Amino acid sequence: MQEKTLKSSSHARTDLHNRLAHLIATNPAFDRSIVSFQANKREPFYRWFRYKEGFSSHLVHYCLTAIARHKGTLLDPFAGAGAALFASRELGWNATGVEVLPVGPYAMQARLAAEAIHSSQIERHLRRLAACDLSDMAAEQYEFPHIAITEGAFPRKTEQQLSGYLSYCHHQVRDPQLRRLLLFAAFSVLEDVSYTRKDGQYLRWDHRSPRQLSGRAFDKGPIPEFGQAIVRKLNSIAEDLSGASLLPPPSSLGAIDIRIGSSLDVLPTLPAGHVHFILTSPPYCNRYDYTRTYALELAFLGCDANHVKHLRQQMLSCTVENRDKVDYLRESYRIRSDLSTFSRVDQVFSNQAALQETLDALQAHKEAGLLNNANIPRMVWNYFYEMCFAIYEMARVLAPGGYVVMINDNVRYAGEEVPVDLILSDFASSFGLAVERIWYLPRGKGNSSQQMGAHGRQELRKSVYVWSKPAPEPRQLRM
Repeated sequence: MQEKTLKSSSHARTDLHNRLAHLIATNPAFDRSIVSFQANKREPFYRWFRYKEGFSSHLVHYCLTAIARHKGTLLDPFAGAGAALFASRELGWNATGVEVLPVGPYAMQARLAAEAIHSSQIERHLRRLAACDLSDMAAEQYEFPHIAITEGAFPRKTEQQLSGYLSYCHHQVRDPQLRRLLLFAAFSVLEDVSYTRKDGQYLRWDHRSPRQLSGRAFDKGPIPEFGQAIVRKLNSIAEDLSGASLLPPPSSLGAIDIRIGSSLDVLPTLPAGHVHFILTSPPYCNRYDYTRTYALELAFLGCDANHVKHLRQQMLSCTVENRDKVDYLRESYRIRSDLSTFSRVDQVFSNQAALQETLDALQAHKEAGLLNNANIPRMVWNYFYEMCFAIYEMARVLAPGGYVVMINDNVRYAGEEVPVDLILSDFASSFGLAVERIWYLPRGKGNSSQQMGAHGRQELRKSVYVWSKPAPEPRQLRM
C-alpha cells in the first residue's frame, strides 16, 4: 500500500538554493572515506578504538594545507575522539577541543598517555596476565556498574574476567599513564565482548542475550571472552607502539587543550578572535542518540542513569527526546550581561525563511499523521536553534582572516528534505562570515528504504562547507 504524501511549499528553500547555487560544487579531493572515520582504519589509534562519529585525519591535513593561510590555533567545538586536534597538532597547530560526551575525552586522554608508554611495558603485563586467571581476581568493587540499558550485556564469565582485569590494573599497575592505557584497552573491547552492536540510533541485541527481545532475531556472530579480547587488544597496541614513531619530533608538535562540556556553555567563555581555524562535524539532525549507542562505555566510565539522562539533554538536540534550551540559553546570556546577543541570535533564527518553511512543512506532516514520530518537528526546531547560537559563537571567536570548515549531512523526514548545509551557511552569513564554498560528495547519502518506497530514491547532499571571516582592509593613509 502506498504511503500517503503531502504537498508543501518549497519556495523559500528554492530561493535559498538559487542564492547559494554558484558556491555548491563537488571536490575531487573528497570521498566518503575521507569525510568519515573510514580512512582512519589504517592508523594505530583508530585500530584500538572504533569511533565512527568523526572524520579522517586526511581531511584535516587537506584543509589545513589547502585552505589555512598560516599556522595558529585550531578549534573543534564538537571534538568527538579528537581527530582534528591530533592531526592539526602533528602539523604544528595548537588545538582546543570541546566535547560533552565523556567517551571522547577519555579516548583522547588515553591517546596522550600512549605517547609516554613503551611497548615493552605492555608486553611485561601481558606475560603476567597470561600466567593468571582473571576470574580469580574479580572483586565486588570492580563489578561492571550497569544501568538499565546495559543490563544483560555480557556473559557471566566475561563480567568476572572484566572485574578481575580492572582489579589487576588498579592494584598491579603503578604507572598512572600505563594504567590509563590498560584501562582504555578494556574500554575499547566492551562492544566486542558484549551481546550488543552499535547500530545508528540504538544498540542491537544478539538473540543469546538474557534480555526479553522483540522483533527479528539478530545474530552477532562469535563473541569472544573478555580474556581473549583483551590479550588481542593489548598485543595490537604493543605492536603499534613498537613500530615506527607515531609522532613527529616533540619540538614540532602543537599543544592540545581538551574542554569537557557543551559547546553552548564553553564557546561563550572563549576570548573573541583568538582562533584561526575551526574544523568540526556537529551531531547530525538524524535522531541518533549517542548516549544509547555508547551506553556500555558511559557505564564503564561511571555514568549512572541520571548522569546519562543529563548528558542526553546537554548534547546538541538531535533526538526526539531533547527538550528545548531556549530558557537555558536566555539565562546563560543574561548571567553574562549579554541579553542583546541572545536577542540577536534568536532573531536570526526566526528570520531564516527556508528554515521556517521547513518547520511549517514538518508540522503539517505531523498533523496529517505522516511522521513516524510526532516529536520530529520539535527536534528539528531545537537542532537549528542551538546550532544558530553555536555558529554565532564560532564567528565571534574566529580571528579575521580565519576559516570554518564544517561537515554535515542533509536529512529528510516524510519525504521533506531539510537543507541543513544551506540553512547553516545562511546563519553564518548573518553573523558576518563569508560563505566561500559548499562542497558535496559526488555520491550522496540515500534515504531509508521506507522513504524510498513512499517518495522514490533521492540522494541527500553530504557536504563540507567553508566559511571565512573577512580580514579588515588596510587603512589608507591620506597624504
